[in-house]
Amino acid sequence: MCYNLYNMKFYEITTGKRELVPLLLLGDEQESMIERYLYRGRLFVLDDGGIVGACVVTDEGGGVLELKNIAVSPSRRRSGCGRRMIEHLKRAFAGQYEYLQAGTGDSPLTMPFYEACGFERSHRVKNFFLENYDHPIFEGGVQLKDMIYFKTKL
Repeated sequence: MCYNLYNMKFYEITTGKRELVPLLLLGDEQESMIERYLYRGRLFVLDDGGIVGACVVTDEGGGVLELKNIAVSPSRRRSGCGRRMIEHLKRAFAGQYEYLQAGTGDSPLTMPFYEACGFERSHRVKNFFLENYDHPIFEGGVQLKDMIYFKTKL
């Protein structure tokens, strides 16, 4: 599947996924965590004359598609690339899944992004980052502890 989004191409990568781990590390900074979902998920890239963003989604059952990772090159952040990838996912998977969900740290830097993309808070997994990462994760000067899940109807 390949879509043209505002003169950018958005398409699925089925081979060579490992080559995109450096970009995906911008969205999830522990490689062993990425390994948990990279090969069972579907990897999409946003291409604007070169790959500027990537995301991984997984089928979580029960009509739920989960956005496990979304990453945008630092030079393209705050330019709408992340929002464009989410818009594509919503269109591409509408009718196949009931919800798109995404988990993120309890951070004032990322939670407003999901809300601006039409997601609503769903639930919280206490101490997720403390129990699943081998080092403390900080974002915006705040140590991440709980995973906050957002969801949007497809």
